[in-house]
Amino acid sequence: MLLSMKKKGTAAILLSFAMLLSASACSKTTDDGKQQSSGKESTVNSAVQPENEIKKAEKNGEVYILYTSDVHCGIDQGFGYVGLKQVRDSLEQQGYETILVDDGDSVQGEFIGTLDEGESVISLMNDLKYDVAIPGNHEFDYGMDTFLGLTKKADFPYISCNFTHEGKLVLEPYVIKEAAGMKIAFVGVSTPDTITTSTPSYFKNEKGEYVYDFMKDETGQKLYDAVQKSVDDARKEGADLVYLMGHMGNSADSSPWNYADVLSHTSGIDVMLDGHSHDTDQVVMKNRDGKDVVRTACGTKLEAIGYSRIAADKTVAETNIWSWLNLKSAVNLLNIQNDMTEKVDHALSMGKEKLSKVIGTSEVNLTINDPVEKDRAGNPIRVIRTAETNLGDFCMDAIREETKAQIALLSGGCIRKDISKGDITVEDIYNNQPFGNHICVIKATGQQVLDSLEWGVHTIPDEFGGFPQVSGISFEVDTSVKSGCQEDDSGMLTGIEGERRIKNVLVDGKPIDPKATYTVAGVDYCLLDNGDGYTAFNGAEMVEYSEKTDAQVTFEYIQNKLGGVVGSTYADPYGQGRIVIK
Repeated sequence: MLLSMKKKGTAAILLSFAMLLSASACSKTTDDGKQQSSGKESTVNSAVQPENEIKKAEKNGEVYILYTSDVHCGIDQGFGYVGLKQVRDSLEQQGYETILVDDGDSVQGEFIGTLDEGESVISLMNDLKYDVAIPGNHEFDYGMDTFLGLTKKADFPYISCNFTHEGKLVLEPYVIKEAAGMKIAFVGVSTPDTITTSTPSYFKNEKGEYVYDFMKDETGQKLYDAVQKSVDDARKEGADLVYLMGHMGNSADSSPWNYADVLSHTSGIDVMLDGHSHDTDQVVMKNRDGKDVVRTACGTKLEAIGYSRIAADKTVAETNIWSWLNLKSAVNLLNIQNDMTEKVDHALSMGKEKLSKVIGTSEVNLTINDPVEKDRAGNPIRVIRTAETNLGDFCMDAIREETKAQIALLSGGCIRKDISKGDITVEDIYNNQPFGNHICVIKATGQQVLDSLEWGVHTIPDEFGGFPQVSGISFEVDTSVKSGCQEDDSGMLTGIEGERRIKNVLVDGKPIDPKATYTVAGVDYCLLDNGDGYTAFNGAEMVEYSEKTDAQVTFEYIQNKLGGVVGSTYADPYGQGRIVIK
């Protein structure tokens, strides 16, 4: 069993908690040095024994460090915050001392975070008595001022050894926590990719100059030196053990700043608790001095809780994760209740109430339908799938405003419901863009843009969910030309033959250059994942990927750019003449 039982009198705790840990895995180490977990699903509900009936064991001199990462507002998913509290309470009732830390990306990813820009999540983390946290790249998605404000509302410190403002550290690089007579240091490090994977403008001053930095030099040496200095300083301060809390990930595309790069160029780190790439890999690798160091990651949305147990002799006894493999959350399946239950339920209910909150008003009807024409049955015609509409213009302007890209392009099928004249609620926005598509920016050639537009209009006059709504670009469609688009059995564009339907394409009022490179914003569904058959952008360089969804960006566009009022700019239901169909 992963959880060590060295004290007597734990039977009562096991009765209340065994079912929760039944999803845990016995770990094994493979030939390549990776620790794996094989979990078994629990199918039996268990009632939780009241805390006042459970006697705490005497302290056993050992410490459990518990860590979470990439929760992304999934406070009721997987183990949930209620289950996390149950795990911590159970360990403490067995005589262990605990330290709870978070590796970033906790405050963004679900509507509960968007509605109050992370405050509800920070409040719950305070209730859970987190001890330390680091900023992930998406802690900055609500803006720099908001993030810095959240650090002040947190009852625990945020740390990072490589997050700077005009060359000076913004946060403390490390903290030392004492438990069971040990001094345990935690050093924070955030991915240098933060600037491009959040919103780049948030890291600039009013002149458009980058003033915030994460030590993103080409060799990685500046980052390695910052980590090493923090480790050395913590050791000099008396730390018995050093844990590196990283939001670095395992992507080869992030080299020279992924976890393996950092660990192979540093020494003195006992364990790295990592996040960012949403993996659950458990790896033992060599550090700069050839000594073994453990890197552990715990996935996303509380699908796992990471742990590292420190024995009484100040050695790391085991490091791994407890995973929850059931589709239903542990809390709901096992009927777990504790003093976090009401707090989480309250936060979720408040989130639902906030969906009805009025965030602005529209002076015009924003539509996906033709305001005049009907089909043979008298039903509205979804013109957003065959032509420009004011709602399409509005949504695309929101994306281009957010990203500052030259062009914004999105499948009309991603926009699903009218926004009527009058009050606009949060729920209106989520109903309009319900799929949770994430905003991204790529660098594409003018030819790739032209090919994508050609594909987007290939079915006219028939409906096509991939018909492009756009911003920053205008074009004409000659429907007298038969489409030359070729597609495979899966409906993916494979090539274009003959004359083109797309004519007179202008970017910012100037003819598009097929050989030039343009920044194109949209959502991952279309630009990265070939949604609606869009393959023309394959091979384009991704320069920004955000956890923000299209709905979140529209929400912020209304409040921040338009001052809460959608006005006469979008009065014409057929749009602003960006797309002319002949």
